[in-house]
Amino acid sequence: MPAAKRSEARDRVLAAASELFYAEGITSVGIDRIVKAAPVTLATLYRHFPTKQDLVVAYLRRVHDLIAEQAAATTARASGRALVRALGDDVTAEIARPGFRGCAFINAASEAEDAGSPVRQVVAEHRQWYYELVRRAFDDAGHARPASAARHFVMLRDGAMSAAYLDTPTVATRTFRRGVAGLVASIDLEPIVED
Repeated sequence: MPAAKRSEARDRVLAAASELFYAEGITSVGIDRIVKAAPVTLATLYRHFPTKQDLVVAYLRRVHDLIAEQAAATTARASGRALVRALGDDVTAEIARPGFRGCAFINAASEAEDAGSPVRQVVAEHRQWYYELVRRAFDDAGHARPASAARHFVMLRDGAMSAAYLDTPTVATRTFRRGVAGLVASIDLEPIVED
């Protein structure tokens, strides 16, 4: 995929759209609101993002890049069990962030009805990337079933992200941390044969 042409106007549009999409939802934010918030002309917005779907995809890629940057910093400073715990700490830090409104990817997927749409494809790519990141961490830590542990971790993360927005960040964080501690403890257990 060719790199998007960079410009100050494009960056303003993407920043405004990202803030509005995350805070209010994708379908509830119209192009006119983004144009006003950027501020740019409608022609400028469409020159950089021919459709709203193109803008949503760019927004999600931007979120992915921020998460990947954080993950790179985390993996650079920790390994093994400490890395699994640090990835969990990244999740709880996100939950505690002011203005937290859940996972941008889960939110976007809930609004994109077509499972084959470019939006859902970006969501699937991000989720696969994240799963692989966590699987490698469990593998590095010596877990006998790193793929299974990673699936559990990702499911715990999804639940924590949703619960923190719908209920309270405190309870979601506490519950998520207990789940991660259990997964770390499972590194030393003999593998259970699954049917």
